[in-house]
Amino acid sequence: MCLSLIGVVMAFIFSWILGVAFLVLIIVSSVFAFNTMNEISADMNRYIADLSFRINRGEQEALIDMPVGVMMFGDNDAIEWVNPYLQRYFGDETVLSRRLNDVDPELEQLIEAHASDEHAQTVTWRERQFSFLVQKDVRAVYLMEVTHFAQIQSRYDNERLAIGQVFLDNYDEITQSMTDQDVSNLRNYVTNELSVWAQKFGMYLKHLDDDHFLVFLYAKSLTAIEEDKFSILDTIRENTSKQNFPLTLSMGIAYGGADLAKLADQAQSNLDLALGRGGDQVVVRAQDEEARFYGGKTNPMEKRTRVRARMISQALQELMSQADTIFVQGHQQPDMDAIGACMGIRRIAQMNGKECYIVLDQEKIHSDVQRLMVATKDYPEIADAIITPDEALNKVTKQSMLVMVDHSKTSLSISPELYERLENRTVIIDHHRRGEEFPENPMLVYIEPYASSTCELITEMFEYQSQESEPVNKIEATAMLTGIFIDTKSFSLRTGSRTFDAASYLRSAGADLVQMQQFMKENVDSYLQRNHLIELVEFINGDLAVVTGEEDQIYDSVTAAQAADSLLNMSGIDASFVITKRDDGRIGISARSTGQLNVQIIMEKMGGGGHLSSGATQISDSTVSDVKQQLVAILNGEDEEEPTPEKE
Repeated sequence: MCLSLIGVVMAFIFSWILGVAFLVLIIVSSVFAFNTMNEISADMNRYIADLSFRINRGEQEALIDMPVGVMMFGDNDAIEWVNPYLQRYFGDETVLSRRLNDVDPELEQLIEAHASDEHAQTVTWRERQFSFLVQKDVRAVYLMEVTHFAQIQSRYDNERLAIGQVFLDNYDEITQSMTDQDVSNLRNYVTNELSVWAQKFGMYLKHLDDDHFLVFLYAKSLTAIEEDKFSILDTIRENTSKQNFPLTLSMGIAYGGADLAKLADQAQSNLDLALGRGGDQVVVRAQDEEARFYGGKTNPMEKRTRVRARMISQALQELMSQADTIFVQGHQQPDMDAIGACMGIRRIAQMNGKECYIVLDQEKIHSDVQRLMVATKDYPEIADAIITPDEALNKVTKQSMLVMVDHSKTSLSISPELYERLENRTVIIDHHRRGEEFPENPMLVYIEPYASSTCELITEMFEYQSQESEPVNKIEATAMLTGIFIDTKSFSLRTGSRTFDAASYLRSAGADLVQMQQFMKENVDSYLQRNHLIELVEFINGDLAVVTGEEDQIYDSVTAAQAADSLLNMSGIDASFVITKRDDGRIGISARSTGQLNVQIIMEKMGGGGHLSSGATQISDSTVSDVKQQLVAILNGEDEEEPTPEKE
């Protein structure tokens, strides 16, 4: 308009005729533009009105006809409105103005249970699956049936593939003394039992070797077998025992992955874990999940031959030849078995001309180990080889080698930092059942749960070392024999013929029984504390003894273990548990059993581990009474789950 006015003025300046013409043109253009804008505005208004009507109508029709159930209810839980889709599930029943509880109590419970959920949840209502959402602020409920999709998901989950490895633990040992006919009969019996078992649960079983089977199964079958508690283990063990050929099975089953190669590797790893825990059990585990254990009711059977001991000894000799320095360490607060094993490994290193250091924190050792440390002062070469964790970290090189004895959990090592430096150059020698926490890439693993002690395993290696080197000396033999003696409770538990062979070797090497008794002497305070703990005994289910120490009293872990051992000597007690507060502030449990109750599984549930007849755990940030309640709950659960004497 401004430009038009300027143009009109300039036109009149030049010529009044031109000015009039230009003015007429501007007036005509303005009228045309005004009319055009009015028409556009009218069309827009009509379009918006029509669109609003169609949107409102679409909303109403969608609310009524869409395949989603909608319910509105009032403050008093009275149903104010339901759309036709939801009404179909009520049939001809009148629901308006009635309370939810009167119409459908199950639906009311679902609304109450999911009123605070921010996202839709899958629920079951009237035997159908629904995606369920409650909008509490507007008091509305939305249900969309997803039964079909849930069935597809369920079928997918049920038909996911699992791979299992089945191994006959002691097949070679049992069949060595059997006739060919008996061996054939035993093999046929086991194959038939496993085939019937596989057919029962819809699995594919393939016989790979005399003592090895491969199993393919669906997740649905695995669920059914777990509900059955893998009773095939009990069936074969009991039936073969009646024929004086007690054969046991171990299995490793993996599931949950799409890569068959990784599944097979996981199944083999699970089988290794089952065998490392002593056999006669099943390990079920998916990748990156916690393992589930079944079985494990019997003590590991002693192997008659020392073939594996010879192979391990030669492999250890080869690994030592490739290392410049060797470090050996036991578990925290080491006992005589751990220290004796360390001294045995040091002697093997000396036999191979290698320098070896024993890593030990002498401020955190028991009285028996303290007496041994005093005795080593008469042997300067041993005393100089005992170093602190900090000294070990300063001496370690890239070519060093670490030997972990009497434990396989890195968190229990005297120096976890030393393991982290040498995690790819680690050897494990242990007699405890293998747990889930285990080094990822050890160079050599020698775990034999049948053995009485780690000292027994290492003693067997001596005869396969160079005989030209200096043999085991008196203090080393005494320490190792003491470790065997304590771990076997004076040769009364977990003792086999090879245990006595190892003890005989150490005795012939100069083990001093008098000095051994000096190491094991108990001071008066410890004796009184042990008797005091025994006086606090309570009984669970009649045959389980539980001792609970005072909340403000600190007990030595050795004293607690001795109290648990003493309780087993009393008639009518199948297992004992001693709960005490430790000097580090944690609550410790020492568990012992005659073998009828698997205390290892119980301790694993509480974060610990051990053997079938011996276990322990330490719990942080808790009290003695809380730990007792947790233990009693587990014991009652175990008793309900396994009413027979052999409880898991």
